[in-house]
Amino acid sequence: MSNSVETKEAMRYDTQPDVPLVSVKDLEVTFRTQAGLIQAVRGISFDIYPGETVAIVGESGSGKSTTATAIINLLPGSGVISGGQILVEGKDVTDLSGDQLAAMRGRVVGYVPQDPMSNLNPVWSVGAQVEESVRANGVAKGRKDVKAHAIQVLKQAGLGDAERRMKQFPHQFSGGMRQRVLIGIALGANPKLLIADEPTSALDVTVQKTILDHIDSRVAERDTALLLITHDLGLAADRASKLIVMHRGRIVESGPSVEIITNPQHPYTKTLIAAAPSLASRRMKASDSADAAEDAAATTMVDMAKLAARREAEAATAESAPAVIEVKDLTKVFHIRKGSFRSEPLTAVDAISFEVKRGSTLALVGESGSGKTTAARMILGLERPTSGDISIMGVSTSGMNRKALFDMRSRMQPVFQDPYASLDPQRSIAAIIAEPLKVHGVQSRRERLDRVEELLDQVALPGAMAQRYPNELSGGQRQRVAIARALALKPDIVVLDEAVSALDVLVQAQVLQLLADLQEELGLTYLFITHDLAVVRVVADHVAVMEDGKIVEAGRTDDIFDHAQMPYTQRLLDAIPGAGIKFAS
Repeated sequence: MSNSVETKEAMRYDTQPDVPLVSVKDLEVTFRTQAGLIQAVRGISFDIYPGETVAIVGESGSGKSTTATAIINLLPGSGVISGGQILVEGKDVTDLSGDQLAAMRGRVVGYVPQDPMSNLNPVWSVGAQVEESVRANGVAKGRKDVKAHAIQVLKQAGLGDAERRMKQFPHQFSGGMRQRVLIGIALGANPKLLIADEPTSALDVTVQKTILDHIDSRVAERDTALLLITHDLGLAADRASKLIVMHRGRIVESGPSVEIITNPQHPYTKTLIAAAPSLASRRMKASDSADAAEDAAATTMVDMAKLAARREAEAATAESAPAVIEVKDLTKVFHIRKGSFRSEPLTAVDAISFEVKRGSTLALVGESGSGKTTAARMILGLERPTSGDISIMGVSTSGMNRKALFDMRSRMQPVFQDPYASLDPQRSIAAIIAEPLKVHGVQSRRERLDRVEELLDQVALPGAMAQRYPNELSGGQRQRVAIARALALKPDIVVLDEAVSALDVLVQAQVLQLLADLQEELGLTYLFITHDLAVVRVVADHVAVMEDGKIVEAGRTDDIFDHAQMPYTQRLLDAIPGAGIKFAS
């Protein structure tokens, strides 16, 4: 015990506002793999000053998360700091002992990991995990003091009825609540630097705004420095004073956030901005007049403004087309068990009505719990409606027998959110894509393989990919495989449930472009379920906004964005990251 106290005493830091809190100098990080050594970070340098907010942006594999974990010397797997220095208030983390590192983590540098579910122990109560953190950081001693401080941490994290919440488990918390717990744990020891690694990537825009506002207020009141790791440039520009752009382990551009967003110099930064829906939705008119040919990178990547312009041009044609999905007064009531053989009704979808025209895209948007995914599941036939009617291609699904429902599904296919979970890891890509053909008894084995080859070409994947397995593919490649599988039976309708929300901005842009190209080529009709309104503006013809199971506003995309009538819709629009950035016209 005394050794631990001495270690913590030895780790006292004296913060000076004009001296860097963290100074990274020529940092190199290497991972040892079966294929040899891989250099993930290549000689980068930057400083973080007390009270400063810095954002590191870049796509997956750029080295941004590796840099963050290197600062606390907690690299995953076989990663090692192979060169350079990381000074935390003058002390090189590579020279610190295990006890000194433990004292530095939490008390000097707090860390909020990306996935709140995988970073909270599912078999421990939330309270037990917060108390463990309080004890480990030496913030309180004695059972009562530790518990009292843990309750205070949860209250400061914005969780109401913290004492009762202590007894609950992570699965009983929403994604936003779990993320608040991790933020509370990270800030519980009053660190001088908080590292937040993609803290809101899986959250709704309104929950995201709430979480980020909470982080901002907490770090501001304590004058804590913040290092934000994100792939969302709009979010970075909104929240950070300094922006660092990483690509393939190197820093390609850095400086004041708004200056970099509005006047990028490096081709890669320009590419990121061109592909970011949250920024594209604010600068469509400005981008239409820009000469994209001047930027070599822009010719190889998606221009989100042009994608939106094409969507606008096709909208008029879609207006006269027949409806292929018609929903009338659709309602779904679940009965939630309350114990003692009692249950209470929960209306997840409340008498909603809408239609989707052939060849068009309707976006069903709203926060988690608004009922949009439940509505999609009823349309797909995965949930039975409590009341109301669904017509697909003019045929009502109510009362359909199993065979009729099976046949209907061949004309309507889903693409789900998580490309990691929706593909069988034990089957080859060819087997995954051919599965719908086999299930529906379509074609011979040879013909199925030919169709797989054709589908891979349609989603811009090489034919050699057919013999690989999901774990050998990137997230974007996996989602392309999921789209290929959905197209195998040549459906008329594709239901996309948060199909791009888990992807990096560049990969997301590529997949959105692919979906637009396939719609134009094959005449597909899309029902697009999402919480990301920035994406909606560049891909959807019509929008239906859901709140508490009801459709509170619906109309043409531009009308909703430019003239929202309902406060809830306006709140969703205001929560889009980057909404306040002004681009030159």
